[in-house]
Amino acid sequence: MDKVERLYHLDRLLAGRRTALPLAAIMAELQCSESSARRTIDELREHYQAPLIYDRPAQGWRYDTRHGEHPVQLPGLWFSDTELHALLTAHEILGAIPPGLLQDDLAPLTARIHAILARRGLAPDQLARRIRLIPIGARPLSPRGFGVIATALLQRRRLRIHYRARTSPHSGTREVSPERLTWYRNNWYLDAWCHQADGYRRFACECIADPQALATPAEDCGEAELDAYFADAYGIFAGPAPHTAVLRFSPARARWVADEQWHPDQQGQRLPDGHYELRLPYGTATELLMDILRHGPEVQILSPPELIDAARDLLARTLAQYD
Repeated sequence: MDKVERLYHLDRLLAGRRTALPLAAIMAELQCSESSARRTIDELREHYQAPLIYDRPAQGWRYDTRHGEHPVQLPGLWFSDTELHALLTAHEILGAIPPGLLQDDLAPLTARIHAILARRGLAPDQLARRIRLIPIGARPLSPRGFGVIATALLQRRRLRIHYRARTSPHSGTREVSPERLTWYRNNWYLDAWCHQADGYRRFACECIADPQALATPAEDCGEAELDAYFADAYGIFAGPAPHTAVLRFSPARARWVADEQWHPDQQGQRLPDGHYELRLPYGTATELLMDILRHGPEVQILSPPELIDAARDLLARTLAQYD
């Protein structure tokens, strides 16, 4: 145990006892030496004003219960140094993901963590200097609108939204039951049950205008049902994945791709000639083609034929721009 854990554990030991606890028993419980046990007792008494007294007849330590059953209250935020660093690191990462939904609410908690770390001789400001997120391709998102969406999601209320899909110049009003928020490639998406379409839909949050939380309770869809619909297809394009793409990467690119996860159900193998073969399910080919073609001549689509034709057509139209 570290110092923090020993303080917390000693308080729990003494709070549940009516008889004194000998020093030897404290050492055994805290798994420490006599000097460490005495320092823990002193800090609990002096730093946290715990009414911890030595009972000479019983030759042990106990709380003075004249002040109540549990006369000392340690801070509610009680973590080890490692846990505090992990919590602060997670906070830094979440704060860097737009639109920083909880930054204002978490500010007091952050200040408290900083103070505790500083008392232990640690430097919390190093996290901001040493951890950097670069959100390439992030699209602007309204913090107020995102807050309405997130609140309705957690409170299990329906939303009325005005949605303009990028595939259409027109917008429409929908009533949806929000099911899950997904952070994918530096942008937020809302997985929801659309009551107009009577089916699951995925909405890009930056395309949602003027979301309004309704009093009507949201439909609750099971986790397995959501995963079955949204997780099977390749990338952000949800739906069934009836096709399997077979890709072959050059030996040079294989050193990179062999360690990448394109899909949870992918299958990959290194070939005797150094190439790497990747098989993965997909439904809509749009996003898959974007990922394939960024590898240029270092990848070849082996099947299915319709994916090969789609890539050939896309490349031909691209080259036609430079004729």
